[in-house]
Amino acid sequence: MRASALVILATAAAGPAAAQTYAPGYPVCLHVYGPATYYECRYTSMEQCAITASGRSAQCVLNPYVANAEVPARYRRHRAY
Repeated sequence: MRASALVILATAAAGPAAAQTYAPGYPVCLHVYGPATYYECRYTSMEQCAITASGRSAQCVLNPYVANAEVPARYRRHRAY
């Protein structure tokens, strides 16, 4: 009984989990301004995002998690001469 009460207390003290702001699979995000400011990261090009942002209080930005992502180098075995 004490263990379950301790788990409930620890979970409540941790607070709510934060959602991920940027989706790592798309290179362009739409930053929407207003009472609820948020990011929509689901665009593959700036042009595609600009069409959605047209007439709205929004701005297209590059996704920082995709722009800085690196593809890991493949392992290469060197020959011994």
